[in-house]
Amino acid sequence: MSPEVTAFFDEATFTVSYVVRDPHSRKAAIVDSVLDFDQSSGRTDTRSADQIIAFVREREYEVVWLLETHVHADHLSAAPYLQEKLGGKIGIGANITVVQDTFGKVFNEGTEFQRDGSQFDQLFRDGDSFHIGQLRGDVMHTPGHTPACLTYVIGDAAFVGDTIFQPDYGTARCDFPGGSAEEMWDSVQRILALPGNTRIYTCHDYKAEGRDYYAWESTVGEQKAKNVHVGAGATKEGFVARRQARDATLGMPKLILPSLQVNMRAGQFPEPEDNGVSYLKLPLNQL
Repeated sequence: MSPEVTAFFDEATFTVSYVVRDPHSRKAAIVDSVLDFDQSSGRTDTRSADQIIAFVREREYEVVWLLETHVHADHLSAAPYLQEKLGGKIGIGANITVVQDTFGKVFNEGTEFQRDGSQFDQLFRDGDSFHIGQLRGDVMHTPGHTPACLTYVIGDAAFVGDTIFQPDYGTARCDFPGGSAEEMWDSVQRILALPGNTRIYTCHDYKAEGRDYYAWESTVGEQKAKNVHVGAGATKEGFVARRQARDATLGMPKLILPSLQVNMRAGQFPEPEDNGVSYLKLPLNQL
């Protein structure tokens, strides 16, 4: 089956969110939503999420899933806000517990911060399945960028998060805690083993050199033939060396510290302090 896919691009974070609808009903899922965040003022906004809400309500869709491909380090998730307005269950990979344990230590979270993934409604494992109306979704654990990365294969569409990008851009970085270029290669091979006409939807686009427009859809066939990191002729050894050399030159994403603290809580803010205000920590010399 072929889902109807509508993309929403947030240029501030270069993030693509998706509404995925069962063509035989009005049931839908939202993948990788964005909560707008101004770091200089510490203020959040729901402009990006409200665009999705307006789209869903205009078409009278019923949202049954709010899916996260991983714990994002470059934007805040709007999943709780969307759940409040539209419903649906928030799902992420079961290895969220690894991420929570790692960054619970980085941010010196107290014992009140649960590291068991209980902030989410559903923890998916490799091989799990779910449904959006008559559409079946299959879960692939595709670590490398982070330990909890998933690819959601929904009908003839695969939502790969930050595992691979457009063919002319390659793959995502693997130098975050728990990341692995070796695992990334293995994960990509699983994605590329899908049927050649499978549509690939990425979570980001940054305009590859020589391309003056944003893009986020390709196919497995195009990726196998043209991906500049893992396409035809690439080897695991060569990829790992190239990926590690590239990652050594990269700075941290500008929103990594606020994003991780919020996203490892399923998009919720830290508990307010005694003055009723939530605070985000800025650990020094940790990343």
